[in-house]
Amino acid sequence: MLLKLYNDNTNQRDIDKVVDVLRNGGLVIYPTDTVYAIGCDALNVRAVEEICKMKGINPAKHNLSIICYDLSDISEYAKVDDRTFKIMKRNLPGPFTFILNTTSKLPKIYKNKKTVGIRVPDNNIIRELVKNLGNPILTTSVKDDDDVIEYITDPELIYEKYENIVDIVIDGGYGDIEPSTVVDCTSGEPEIIREGKGDLTL
Repeated sequence: MLLKLYNDNTNQRDIDKVVDVLRNGGLVIYPTDTVYAIGCDALNVRAVEEICKMKGINPAKHNLSIICYDLSDISEYAKVDDRTFKIMKRNLPGPFTFILNTTSKLPKIYKNKKTVGIRVPDNNIIRELVKNLGNPILTTSVKDDDDVIEYITDPELIYEKYENIVDIVIDGGYGDIEPSTVVDCTSGEPEIIREGKGDLTL
């Protein structure tokens, strides 16, 4: 299903429709403040495993990332010291992924690596989905290394490729081509490990 949603005026009925799919272990493609991404209920292990298999991700070797609604949710799923929290507060919502140590609230699949990426995108569509779901959403870019630029930014072309793989593709307008900036905060000293969109304020 291709579902049109607007960042500045999300339709609650459509949000509920997507949330029902996520609650039932479904996979959804959605816009963020960077590239289009594919995700599921982050606490549904079977759905997480399905996305990892689809993307060829080994959870023991790759960082898994989750989207939270705001900073108040983050301490449930990751360990955050005062300095890191202040940096996150200055930069979120925004195009950043902060790598943090996990807590016991996340399923075992995340703990194989002992770290998790945290995102709070500056995009109302995905944040409303997280808020209404009540759980974070596992997130990974739809982009593969061999993807052409037009395909990863155009939701209709994304739908053509993924309509038989995911349950819903959300059309939130054209996406960006630049990924999030990834900041490793696991040692207490923030380190940018991937330059992407946005300028980090320390």
